[in-house]
Amino acid sequence: MSTNELPQDCRFTKDHEWARAEGDELVIGITRFAVDQLGDITLVSIDARVGGRIEEGKPFGTIESVKTLSDLYAPISGVVTRVNKALDDQPELVNDDCYAGAWMIAIRPDDAANPGHLLDLATYQAHCDAQH
Repeated sequence: MSTNELPQDCRFTKDHEWARAEGDELVIGITRFAVDQLGDITLVSIDARVGGRIEEGKPFGTIESVKTLSDLYAPISGVVTRVNKALDDQPELVNDDCYAGAWMIAIRPDDAANPGHLLDLATYQAHCDAQH
Protein backbone atom coordinates (compact mmCIF):
# COMPACT_ATOMS: atom_id res chain seq x y z
CA MET A 1 0.00 0.00 0.00
CA SER A 2 1.30 3.42 -0.87
CA THR A 3 0.31 6.84 0.38
CA ASN A 4 -1.23 7.42 -3.07
CA GLU A 5 -3.94 4.89 -2.13
CA LEU A 6 -4.76 6.64 1.14
CA PRO A 7 -7.08 9.64 1.22
CA GLN A 8 -5.13 12.85 1.64
CA ASP A 9 -7.90 14.48 3.73
CA CYS A 10 -7.93 11.90 6.55
CA ARG A 11 -6.11 11.27 9.78
CA PHE A 12 -5.58 7.72 11.02
CA THR A 13 -5.23 5.56 14.13
CA LYS A 14 -2.84 2.74 14.90
CA ASP A 15 -5.95 0.52 15.03
CA HIS A 16 -6.54 1.30 11.33
CA GLU A 17 -9.47 3.65 11.56
CA TRP A 18 -9.64 6.85 9.55
CA ALA A 19 -11.23 10.17 10.52
CA ARG A 20 -12.19 12.95 8.09
CA ALA A 21 -13.28 16.43 9.19
CA GLU A 22 -16.60 17.48 7.64
CA GLY A 23 -17.71 20.80 9.10
CA ASP A 24 -17.85 20.41 12.88
CA GLU A 25 -17.98 16.61 12.62
CA LEU A 26 -15.40 13.85 12.29
CA VAL A 27 -16.58 11.03 10.04
CA ILE A 28 -15.01 7.70 10.98
CA GLY A 29 -14.44 4.40 9.20
CA ILE A 30 -11.83 1.68 8.80
CA THR A 31 -8.89 1.78 6.42
CA ARG A 32 -8.16 -0.37 3.38
CA PHE A 33 -5.31 -1.95 5.40
CA ALA A 34 -7.87 -3.12 7.97
CA VAL A 35 -10.23 -4.41 5.28
CA ASP A 36 -7.40 -6.34 3.64
CA GLN A 37 -6.42 -7.88 6.98
CA LEU A 38 -10.00 -8.80 7.89
CA GLY A 39 -11.07 -10.29 4.57
CA ASP A 40 -14.64 -10.15 3.31
CA ILE A 41 -16.79 -8.16 5.74
CA THR A 42 -20.00 -9.96 6.70
CA LEU A 43 -21.41 -7.82 9.53
CA VAL A 44 -20.99 -4.30 10.92
CA SER A 45 -22.56 -3.69 14.33
CA ILE A 46 -22.51 -0.11 15.62
CA ASP A 47 -23.31 0.13 19.33
CA ALA A 48 -23.08 3.94 19.41
CA ARG A 49 -26.34 5.86 19.11
CA VAL A 50 -27.00 9.35 17.79
CA GLY A 51 -26.79 11.76 20.72
CA GLY A 52 -24.71 9.31 22.76
CA ARG A 53 -21.12 9.86 23.87
CA ILE A 54 -18.14 7.84 22.82
CA GLU A 55 -14.76 7.96 24.52
CA GLU A 56 -11.39 7.89 22.81
CA GLY A 57 -9.94 4.39 22.75
CA LYS A 58 -13.21 2.69 23.74
CA PRO A 59 -15.13 0.36 21.38
CA PHE A 60 -18.15 1.81 19.56
CA GLY A 61 -19.04 -1.36 17.69
CA THR A 62 -17.73 -4.49 16.03
CA ILE A 63 -16.94 -5.66 12.54
CA GLU A 64 -17.10 -9.30 11.51
CA SER A 65 -15.46 -10.95 8.55
CA VAL A 66 -14.98 -14.45 7.26
CA LYS A 67 -11.75 -14.52 9.31
CA THR A 68 -12.50 -12.79 12.63
CA LEU A 69 -14.55 -10.46 14.82
CA SER A 70 -12.88 -7.15 15.70
CA ASP A 71 -13.79 -4.14 17.83
CA LEU A 72 -14.11 -0.68 16.31
CA TYR A 73 -12.42 1.95 18.49
CA ALA A 74 -13.27 5.63 18.85
CA PRO A 75 -10.33 7.73 17.68
CA ILE A 76 -11.48 10.74 19.70
CA SER A 77 -14.09 11.55 22.36
CA GLY A 78 -17.33 13.26 21.45
CA VAL A 79 -21.05 13.03 20.75
CA VAL A 80 -22.34 10.79 17.97
CA THR A 81 -24.18 12.85 15.33
CA ARG A 82 -24.80 10.20 12.65
CA VAL A 83 -24.61 6.42 12.18
CA ASN A 84 -24.37 4.83 8.74
CA LYS A 85 -27.49 2.62 8.76
CA ALA A 86 -26.73 1.39 5.22
CA LEU A 87 -24.13 -0.94 6.74
CA ASP A 88 -26.87 -2.84 8.64
CA ASP A 89 -28.11 -4.38 5.40
CA GLN A 90 -25.01 -3.97 3.24
CA PRO A 91 -21.86 -4.64 5.30
CA GLU A 92 -20.07 -5.54 2.06
CA LEU A 93 -19.93 -1.80 1.28
CA VAL A 94 -16.87 -1.75 3.54
CA ASN A 95 -15.08 -4.08 1.13
CA ASP A 96 -15.91 -1.91 -1.87
CA ASP A 97 -15.79 1.68 -0.60
CA CYS A 98 -14.19 1.91 2.86
CA TYR A 99 -13.28 5.61 2.53
CA ALA A 100 -16.61 7.02 1.36
CA GLY A 101 -19.87 5.08 1.27
CA ALA A 102 -18.89 2.78 4.13
CA TRP A 103 -18.17 5.41 6.78
CA MET A 104 -19.40 4.13 10.15
CA ILE A 105 -20.18 7.01 12.48
CA ALA A 106 -19.86 10.77 12.63
CA ILE A 107 -19.09 12.54 15.89
CA ARG A 108 -18.84 16.09 17.12
CA PRO A 109 -15.50 15.95 18.94
CA ASP A 110 -15.12 17.42 22.42
CA ASP A 111 -11.97 19.21 21.29
CA ALA A 112 -11.72 19.53 17.51
CA ALA A 113 -8.46 21.49 17.82
CA ASN A 114 -6.79 18.56 19.60
CA PRO A 115 -6.95 15.47 17.36
CA GLY A 116 -5.91 13.12 20.15
CA HIS A 117 -3.85 10.22 18.88
CA LEU A 118 -4.73 10.67 15.21
CA LEU A 119 -1.79 10.14 12.89
CA ASP A 120 -0.97 12.11 9.77
CA LEU A 121 -0.67 10.31 6.45
CA ALA A 122 3.11 9.76 6.51
CA THR A 123 3.11 8.48 10.10
CA TYR A 124 0.25 6.08 9.37
CA GLN A 125 1.99 4.82 6.24
CA ALA A 126 5.14 4.09 8.26
CA HIS A 127 2.99 2.28 10.85
CA CYS A 128 1.45 0.07 8.13
CA ASP A 129 4.82 -0.62 6.53
CA ALA A 130 6.16 -1.78 9.91
CA GLN A 131 3.31 -4.30 10.21
CA HIS A 132 4.11 -6.08 6.93
